Amino acid sequence: MSAPASTRAVWKGAISFGLVHIPVVLYSATADVRPKFNLIDSSTMSPVGNRQVSKTTGEAVQREELVKGIQVEEGQYVVLSKEEIRNALPKTTQTIEIEAFVDVASIPAAFFNKPYHVAPGARGLKPFALLRDVLERTGKVGIAKVVMSTKQHLAALMPSGEGLVLELLRWSDEVRDAPSSTLGDTGAAAPNERELKMAEQLVNELAGEWSPDLFHDEFREKLQQLVQAKAEKGDVATLQPLPGEETPESSADVLDLTELLRRSLQAKAPAPAPASSRRSSAAANDEPEAAPRRKAAAAKTTARARSSVKAAASSPPSGKPAAGPRKKT
Repeated sequence: MSAPASTRAVWKGAISFGLVHIPVVLYSATADVRPKFNLIDSSTMSPVGNRQVSKTTGEAVQREELVKGIQVEEGQYVVLSKEEIRNALPKTTQTIEIEAFVDVASIPAAFFNKPYHVAPGARGLKPFALLRDVLERTGKVGIAKVVMSTKQHLAALMPSGEGLVLELLRWSDEVRDAPSSTLGDTGAAAPNERELKMAEQLVNELAGEWSPDLFHDEFREKLQQLVQAKAEKGDVATLQPLPGEETPESSADVLDLTELLRRSLQAKAPAPAPASSRRSSAAANDEPEAAPRRKAAAAKTTARARSSVKAAASSPPSGKPAAGPRKKT
């Protein structure tokens, strides 16, 4: 069973050769379906991420402190700025420029890298079909250059069923020659005619139509079965959230609970009483022994006030002597 078709276009542009211009759209033709392992701290069940760490000091390096360099000799690097790297990037033309047509059998298998399905763009159906049919009839593939994600690729455009496939190729300096030790002396080990006939008979007995569904990734299937069996037994570990982070479920629960508590408190809170009611309510709620203390304090305050008034009345104005008793005449 093949992976589902991709519906997300990864590139839009045109195929160009001579005066022909064909609008096309690229879709990924492969999918990575193997289970991905995540690193976990077994003691705390916390996820472990990748950190940029200095190999000399072992300390983490901040992103803003990182620069890019290319090694020219052992331990010697040339550091390039972002601007220098940006200026060296290939110019995006959104065009698959076919530069030659070659026999597909002439391309060594080691050059094939990654395929993309090619679909015709708007108003490009007829020239698209024409290119597909002529490639199929001649047994040729178009060798082109294309820029994708700021990177220039060598590519082979070839017919595939009702459509076209753009196979990204490796550059010549990326492909290694086979070591001579693996080939040995092929002349001395040449098979005789009888051996060739027996081998040919065996090949014919095993011959069949290409059917990829007959072949399976046994490692992936065993992993999936193991994961499913453990999950059904409840053998599932819960990762601890990172500091300052919460899972969406727990965060939602906290927000809902807080809102419910706030509404409940608002519903139960009594309406504010008038000031006179608050004063009378406070007096009514006083403890019995508190009333006599307040009365005594009030009496002392009144006495002090009266003494102050009498003293003020009997005191002369500032700077004048006190008047003595009036003499009778």
